[in-house]
Amino acid sequence: MAKPEFIQAVYNVILQIPEGKVTTYGQIAYMIGHPKNARLVGNVLKHTDRSLDMPCHRVVNSAGRTVPGWIEQIQLLKKERVPFKENGCADLKKCFWQGSH
Repeated sequence: MAKPEFIQAVYNVILQIPEGKVTTYGQIAYMIGHPKNARLVGNVLKHTDRSLDMPCHRVVNSAGRTVPGWIEQIQLLKKERVPFKENGCADLKKCFWQGSH
């Protein structure tokens, strides 16, 4: 499992993702200074305690694909008006968030 500092860094980024936007596991890894650890970011999110109320639903893979089997993720994103392509992936060209610059 990831170190507590890594987990907190991931959470700090997730809390910044605005409603109606999505980012990727890889983008989060890049933003926290661990660009090769996208899978570890995904692992952190998979084990996040739901009571923390993190907007984890705003994180997708590099193609915009949502988590397989997590139907609520798509519902939450559509409620926030995240655009989807015909293939079911979030349209990253229209809603990708890469942090505050």
